[in-house]
Formats: sequence, C-alpha cells, structure tokens
Amino acid sequence: MTLSQELWNNHQDIAQTCLNHPFVTGIASGTLDLDKFKFYIGQDAFFLEAFARAYSIAAAKAPDWDGFNELYQLAGAGLTERNLHEQLAAEWGVNLQQVQPSAATRRYTDFLLATAWSQETGLTAVAMSPCMRLYAFLGQEIAKQGVKDHQYRSWVETYSSDEFEQFAQTLESLVNRYATATLQTRDTYRYALDCEVAFFSAAMK
Repeated sequence: MTLSQELWNNHQDIAQTCLNHPFVTGIASGTLDLDKFKFYIGQDAFFLEAFARAYSIAAAKAPDWDGFNELYQLAGAGLTERNLHEQLAAEWGVNLQQVQPSAATRRYTDFLLATAWSQETGLTAVAMSPCMRLYAFLGQEIAKQGVKDHQYRSWVETYSSDEFEQFAQTLESLVNRYATATLQTRDTYRYALDCEVAFFSAAMK
C-alpha cells in the first residue's frame, strides 16, 4: 500500500462526515440554498488562489525536473478550476473581487501557504492532496446515484470526471515519491481534512 493510500484509508471517518454533510447532500440533491452556494463559490475562489500559489512554491522546491513539471501542470489545472468559479460567479451575480475570506477559509489558506513556504515539497503535497482526493471522492460518490439535472450539475460533473481523478492521482504520486510516513505527515493530512469539514460548515451558517 502506498503512503497516499494509507493516509486516505486511515481517514475514512472524515471522508464520510463530508459525504454526509448537509452542504454536500444539498449539492447532490440540488436542494442546497443558492445563497449558501454563492457564499461557497466566493470562498472557494479565494481558496483556489492560495492553492495555486502553494503548487507554485512546491514546484520551485521540487528536487527534480519531473516533480517541478507535474506541480506546474497541477497549478495550471487549479487556475482552470478558478476560472470555472468565475463563470459561476458571473452567472449568479457574485463579485469575486469583494469576497472577504471567512475564518474557516483563512485558517485553511494560511495553513497551506505556511506549509508550502516552510516545508519541503513532500509535506506540501501531503497538505494539498486531501482536498483533491476528497473532492474526487465526493463527486464520484454523488455521480453513482446519477448526475441529476439541477443547478449544481456542473459541480458534480467537474469533480466526478476522469480528468479530476487524474489530477488527484498525480498529486498523490508526488506524496508517494517525496513524503515519508512520519507523525508530522499524518498530522498534516488530518489537519487538512479537518479544514475541509470546517469549510463546508462555514457555508451553512
């Protein structure tokens, strides 16, 4: 079993908490209040900017060219996802330039950027991979029930796609190559998943 598989398998409690979270079940059914989703889109756009920066910092520290290239490509994918949020924001009248990060968002982005600046590429990949794996998991689990034709359909299609799964696997391959199975690694992974739960909960308030 690879390190990334071990980390994910050891945190199925949080994965299931997210899958059963009212925010996620509301997206799956299409019944989530639109104002809550608008709030989420603004916060996630802010988050994705920090995510892309963390990729870039990790790429600069990568110990070899392959790692640099893969992280650079992942940063580009993050920017593409950010552009999707811009389209959704424009469609629903959300001004991303006026978004103020919530405490949960700031906690998550500060953690990612602090890790990227202070740690080596392997631990930064560990801090970032829970987000990618979790969203792929959520999208795929929702899609198993059939992608319903509602206003959140594009969200489900994005995160259940083969393309997004490949991004998640690429990041996990970086975890496996550059990270080691230490207590710090496990704590970092779990903290990132805890931030995901708080991120969803903030949208429901």
